[in-house]
Amino acid sequence: MSAFPNSPRLLKGGIVLLDPDSGKVLRIISLQYNPDTLSRSFQVQAFNDGGDRSEALRLKSSPIETIRMEAEIDAADQLEFPDQHSNIVNNGIHGQLAALESMLYPSSEALQGNYEQAGRGVLEIMPMEAPLSLFVWSKQRAVPVRVSEFSVTEEAFDPSLNPIRARISLSLRVLSVNDLGFDHRGGSLFMSYLKNKEALAGTVDSATLNSLGLEGL
Repeated sequence: MSAFPNSPRLLKGGIVLLDPDSGKVLRIISLQYNPDTLSRSFQVQAFNDGGDRSEALRLKSSPIETIRMEAEIDAADQLEFPDQHSNIVNNGIHGQLAALESMLYPSSEALQGNYEQAGRGVLEIMPMEAPLSLFVWSKQRAVPVRVSEFSVTEEAFDPSLNPIRARISLSLRVLSVNDLGFDHRGGSLFMSYLKNKEALAGTVDSATLNSLGLEGL
């Protein structure tokens, strides 16, 4: 059944993986279904909690923002048209799960490279750098993140025990310039996110003291 011609285009939330040096897009992971809810929490970074009164209003950095959501992956629609989705028929949703899980692992190439360097007697081996993850939830919210918690509940399987339905719980920590620095590509993306937030706040008319029941301060 075709959609109504004037129906709005449904945007998808997702994660974009970037090369942190070149900015090249390595992979785009789109959520199959947008979650009904998305929760965000902020841990304020006060300069001196409970200390000097003269520092009570000072902030040492941006708050630590954490984004949490639950997403679903379901192969039912694709399995209705097996000729068009042979990968789903053969592997279920293994591929979609693997794409998300790959954000948590260093690449096999990087692991092998570090192993070979250790075998050659290299004394100092740099920790492996993961791609830069950018969480995108509309054009108003595109922010660098690091996965802090990830869990998968597989709920249905095909006869070959390939998962065909799963629920994913994802917790993302927003990375600020305090984490990445101003010169890092992710730091620039965070600054764009912050400036956009400030611009959006400026679109809201300020209330009056009278509306709060006050005549003056």
